Amino acid sequence: MSDDPTALPDGEVRPDSVALVTGANSGIGYEIARGLCDRGITVWLGARNLDRGEAAAATLGDGARAVQLDVTDQESVAAAARRIESLDILMNNAGINPGREDLERTDIDQFRRAYETNVFGLFAVTKAFAPALRRSEHPRIVNVSSGTGSLAWNSGPNPQFDWARVQGGGIAYRSSKTAVNAVTLLAAQSLGDRFKVNALAPGARATNLLPNMTGRAGDPAEAAAGAIRLALLPDDGPTGGLWSWDGTRAPW
Repeated sequence: MSDDPTALPDGEVRPDSVALVTGANSGIGYEIARGLCDRGITVWLGARNLDRGEAAAATLGDGARAVQLDVTDQESVAAAARRIESLDILMNNAGINPGREDLERTDIDQFRRAYETNVFGLFAVTKAFAPALRRSEHPRIVNVSSGTGSLAWNSGPNPQFDWARVQGGGIAYRSSKTAVNAVTLLAAQSLGDRFKVNALAPGARATNLLPNMTGRAGDPAEAAAGAIRLALLPDDGPTGGLWSWDGTRAPW
């Protein structure tokens, strides 16, 4: 496994590549799809609602196409894997944020919903598409995580997310992203060095995931650029890491 540098190396565009982006009809996922299409990559936009996926794909040109994909539905995942036989880049972007409540105000169903999409769904999609990725000469997996899932950034004498440390807010969402980080590391070890498997901390973005952050969150396209950089890593690039949107290494 490659040593992790302090910053990501420049990537390599391979125009004949095929990518799948989950949760791609809006937000960061859409911007990832747009950026990959702009680079000449064929992109499948995975969407729970096929009509919305097709509408989004229609805005991106001939290189974009839609596939119905609900990461929480195993039959949907399996059907998408049968349809997409060739794959070089998997962008696990689909995710939900069920709320900012702390432990005592979070019910168990909220907790389950967060893990069902953010962790179990990510695992199901990765497992289903692993055979197609193994046929690729340059297999890449990018898991859109969150800096709020970093244990280092939420602990210590000067936590980056002090409000969360004091209040324990967002326990379902944030702990699910901690699990995503662990799955990323273990998947990288399991799949081997030829794969490049990394997680992205995209920062707070103006998307449906953060409806109360209007005017305070950043541009989704900025986060998408970080994800695309991970998708285009050279063969000697890093794997098994958590990276900030700006290309610097983030702590677990």
